[in-house]
Amino acid sequence: MPIVDNAVYVNGVRTANPPSLEETFETVRARKGMAWIGMYRPSPAELQAVANEFGLHPLAVEDALKGHQRAKLERYGDVLFIVLRPARYLDAAERVEFGEVHVFVGPDFAITVRHAEAPDLGRVRKRLEHTPELLALGPEAVLYAVLDQVVDDYAPVIAGLQNDIDEIEDQLFAGTTDLSKRIYALAREVMNFQRATGPLVDMLSALQRGFEKYSVHVELQRRVRDVLDHAIRSSERADAFRSLLDNALLTNTTLVTEQQNNEMRRLSETSLAQGEQVKKISSWAAIIFAPSLVTGIYGMNFEHMPELDWPVGYPLALLAMAVLSGGLYAVFKRRGWL
Repeated sequence: MPIVDNAVYVNGVRTANPPSLEETFETVRARKGMAWIGMYRPSPAELQAVANEFGLHPLAVEDALKGHQRAKLERYGDVLFIVLRPARYLDAAERVEFGEVHVFVGPDFAITVRHAEAPDLGRVRKRLEHTPELLALGPEAVLYAVLDQVVDDYAPVIAGLQNDIDEIEDQLFAGTTDLSKRIYALAREVMNFQRATGPLVDMLSALQRGFEKYSVHVELQRRVRDVLDHAIRSSERADAFRSLLDNALLTNTTLVTEQQNNEMRRLSETSLAQGEQVKKISSWAAIIFAPSLVTGIYGMNFEHMPELDWPVGYPLALLAMAVLSGGLYAVFKRRGWL
């Protein structure tokens, strides 16, 4: 079975490492201690075996198997079921990886079901085993330690997201406009981070409201309040990141639009300049064509051309060419083509 660790604690000290779930259950009852079972990606049959031994509710077991749950807290009788969304920042890929942890807390047991590499619950166990006075407070101490680890792991994620947002802002101020894809990708990660951190505030507040009813030790109350403070700060930072990215996207869109407008304006100016050149060339072509037309007619070499016998034919031809060219020049000049 994918049981990472299976131990029985009495007064905060590990007293047994049962080889099977049946022996774990019997040892807990015999020694009046607490069982802490850590599982990693169990199969349905494996998790069901644990559920049968410790009386876990079928709906909670179904959620733990299905995965992809939002962070939440539910109570089934005297068993508390918690879903957490841990996260870690991958520096090489510059992205956030989200995991999922399910915690079952009963009167004399704590069961953690992990579906990703993070958080390192082995480190959580070692830390608690080095503080037996805290572990002696019961399964609620395990829940506190897991919550604390998950929330503490948000700090590097916040730092990584902040660095990515700073890079985007620097690129925007530097005039880089091709940032939409990166902004959208980062906004999606921030939204997922909001879904992980946001519900924690309500969950921890609900835990606080049940302190008196379930006689939670005052030391655990203090520690949970501290985790709540950190969770609130993480949630607020996530909200702030979302606002910053919305503004960055708006700024980027404005810059892209302005760049497109400038490009269209430049193309329009180029087209106008080209049009003016075409007008000038066409005008001069027409002016040159006018005398060419006259000379072309006289160059046809017909035998019977009365104008050839006129003494004033040559001056009249020159005058006609000059009048046509001058007239065309005046027309084009008046219309602004020349």
